[in-house]
Amino acid sequence: MPELPEVETVRRGLLPVMEGKGIVQAQVNRRDLRFPLPERMAARLTGARVLGLRRRSKYILADLSTGETLLVHLGMSGRMLVSGVAQGAFYHHHPAPAKHDHVVLDMEGGARVTFNDARRFGAMDLFDTASGDAHRLLRDIGPEPLGNMFSEDYLVSRLAGRKTPIKAALLDQTLVAGLGNIYVSEILHRAGVDPRRAAGRLSARRAGSLVPVIRAVLAEAIEAGGSSLRDYRQADGELGYFQHAFRVYDREGAACLKPGCGGTVARVVQSGRSSFYCPRCQR
Repeated sequence: MPELPEVETVRRGLLPVMEGKGIVQAQVNRRDLRFPLPERMAARLTGARVLGLRRRSKYILADLSTGETLLVHLGMSGRMLVSGVAQGAFYHHHPAPAKHDHVVLDMEGGARVTFNDARRFGAMDLFDTASGDAHRLLRDIGPEPLGNMFSEDYLVSRLAGRKTPIKAALLDQTLVAGLGNIYVSEILHRAGVDPRRAAGRLSARRAGSLVPVIRAVLAEAIEAGGSSLRDYRQADGELGYFQHAFRVYDREGAACLKPGCGGTVARVVQSGRSSFYCPRCQR
């Protein structure tokens, strides 16, 4: 499932064709995705102007001139694809309608934004922008890891006394927004922290030192366009490339890439998810 870097990459790809542009026509081709789609969704979107395009955790939020916000969650296989405009060195013509093109937005300026989702685990919703913080999908989310509210003091205080493994703690969306299985594995390897260690047993120094590592890994992943493992594509249809920089994720049995370590990457299952780590250099 796309994590924060993938969602942020898609948001940035949508900015040139959506922010400040009107939705000339919206087409909604089914009644539901993971949840039922909003009533009269096509009519509520058609004619609206996108005032701003932002991200909250793993959600893309388009603030509209109508006073509503369009929420988009990519799910496991959802894609927001842009056609009809030049992106980089390529011009993407409007493709023929595909079976899983569930929502299509024809934008002012000639661009088309298509939400395609073969598995239909994605989600879309419309809600009053003014009350957005109370939305059921957003109200309990913790601070953004790249924002000022996510500080060393904050993380130290939130991890203190926790008996859950540090891996599970960092995946808790009420503690910090947007982190997922891939990037937490990479973060803990760079920080030299065993994913099985109880969060509350980290010293304040080690807990605080996770913050700059989290920010560095996320920034590098965004710069690389995210990680493409199965279904993820950027808004222009291109793959992300951060998977080529993985140090432990999906590298079970391979040599640890930390200079001078000499260890071998191992895998354990935590809460039904694979954790990849080096038993030699992660303590």
